[in-house]
Amino acid sequence: MKKLREVFAETMLEVGPNDENLVVMVGDISHGILQPFAKECPNRYFNIGICEPAMVNLACGLSKVGLNPVVHTIAPFITERAYEQIKLDFGYQKLNLNLISVGGSFDYAQLGCSHHCYTDVSLVSHLKRGVVVLPGSPIEFKKLFKDIYRNDSINYFRLPEVPHGVEFSESEIQFGKGIKVRDGSDITIAVIGTQLKNAIKAADNLLSKGISCEILYFHTIKPFDDFIVNQSVSKTKNLVTLEELSSHDGLFNLCLKSCMDIDGVSYKQMAVTDFIHGYGSYEELCVKAGLSSQDLEKNITNLIK
Repeated sequence: MKKLREVFAETMLEVGPNDENLVVMVGDISHGILQPFAKECPNRYFNIGICEPAMVNLACGLSKVGLNPVVHTIAPFITERAYEQIKLDFGYQKLNLNLISVGGSFDYAQLGCSHHCYTDVSLVSHLKRGVVVLPGSPIEFKKLFKDIYRNDSINYFRLPEVPHGVEFSESEIQFGKGIKVRDGSDITIAVIGTQLKNAIKAADNLLSKGISCEILYFHTIKPFDDFIVNQSVSKTKNLVTLEELSSHDGLFNLCLKSCMDIDGVSYKQMAVTDFIHGYGSYEELCVKAGLSSQDLEKNITNLIK
């Protein structure tokens, strides 16, 4: 399966020649893979450098004159560092913007916590016109970007370095709708991004122990599919959420709101509770954060008991 950053570049090349208003700006990243777009669409590709707030300011000017700006760099630098510009330039003025980040929460494991980001989804979600898409596979990004990039909103696409590896059909991928990956009766697992891989692995192991897991996968966080969560938890009466986002605001909160009318439900949140210090591979940092498939199995077993 291709990396999502490569598919992002391919998608710009597909869309750009047919939309003369599409402009791509990067913060000193992804130059090589975006060269085909730059050659095909001259004067619509710009490297602004490591000046993220200025890059958002420039995007505001482009949007103000009717262009469709795409701003691309590493997650913490475009959402946390440039949040004031996003809020004032696009939230206040009600302009269209497409933010496309890479790095996920801790995909840049070798560069340490300065490149980690757990709060980006929450920050964009606080904006009324904010839209948050978390594609975990190439087809999810390609379809959802084409569907919404001109929807006059603040669109945030968060691209993980490692795809989850599940092949969805285009018809399964609907903006704002969750996907039921597996039917189950004992517990609902709600999951985003690459963690779908761990959810499936844990569910397979738990099935051999007599525990049936229903898996719900969300490529869109805002708007959120309340119905699919409510329907599933009404059946299983148990819910665990698995996310590489801050434990203070994310998937768990959304699922709780979806289930407020259901009595007798047991819950467990699995999320990032603090800065993840140190270095290592993505998988090693998942273990350090308590987000491995083994951690999920343990938490589900305890919850069922």
